Amino acid sequence: MAAQDQQPIGSGFGGKTAASEVLAGIDLTGRNAIVTGGYSGIGLETVRALAAAGARVTVPARRVEVAENTLADVAGDIEIASMDLADLRSVDKFTREYDETKRGLDILINNAGIMACPEGRVGPGWERQFGTNHLGHMAMSLALAPSMQRADSARVVCLSSTGHVRSDVHWDDPHFNNTPYDKWDAYGQAKSANALFALGVDHRGRDVGVRAFSVHPGGIFTPLQRHLSEEEMVQLGWKAPDGSIPPQVQAMFKTPEQGASTSVWAATSPQLNGKGGVYCEDCDIAKFADENSQRWEHARPWICDDEKAERLWTMSEKMLADA
Repeated sequence: MAAQDQQPIGSGFGGKTAASEVLAGIDLTGRNAIVTGGYSGIGLETVRALAAAGARVTVPARRVEVAENTLADVAGDIEIASMDLADLRSVDKFTREYDETKRGLDILINNAGIMACPEGRVGPGWERQFGTNHLGHMAMSLALAPSMQRADSARVVCLSSTGHVRSDVHWDDPHFNNTPYDKWDAYGQAKSANALFALGVDHRGRDVGVRAFSVHPGGIFTPLQRHLSEEEMVQLGWKAPDGSIPPQVQAMFKTPEQGASTSVWAATSPQLNGKGGVYCEDCDIAKFADENSQRWEHARPWICDDEKAERLWTMSEKMLADA
């Protein structure tokens, strides 16, 4: 059904809409939210927007002191907790302590991520991007399920990317044990996994009031690019040789606040009531890709595949159980 559901609904918003505009008229007082990576880039703007609308926002952070300094001047009810997505013991500690508060969890935004990094291993030998971006978030999300079920209704938003166009999941070798490592293939795989995980969550959660969405935030210059050299960004066309940003890139790229808007829309919009499992971009449900789709837009078939979502879920559950 996921592929059939990939149809824009005419939200009235667009690629340059700011997160604050999406939330105009929406009151989140009394709602609880968790935003991973909520102290940098679009995560910071996501926290700022949700807190301004009245939500109590928890930011799990690997670097707690940095998070405290960054969020010190953000208005609203914000708390910071220690957690490292690459360390399952840390994830377990955070989720246990959150569950002990007996709060309902209305919004979970799996925003944190790494991109195109050098080859590395986390956990019991997992490829670093797949392990951090997908498996760490999956472990956290599953452990937070009781908190979400305590809410009247809940939404999970998984940050995917147009990077999913690069690669489906490497089903026979997701950790590049036998395949030469390619940082962009690994990133593409992780972003496809994020989208398929949202689809799997929606399959399981819809009957208990939990819906899930995946999101492409758009092109934004943030610390996510920290592993890319200036030369690489020139080769990608994101920058000119002199370090300036070409006008056509400026026209396409978003500010961090604009980049946060699709996450916030997916997490809160009443336009999505009764919907779920879909991939969103530019504050709307993305089109299902066809032969006319550009490489930076629309949902490719492999992230809209119910069977692949179930296959990833089963494979990932085993990885987490064996960790």
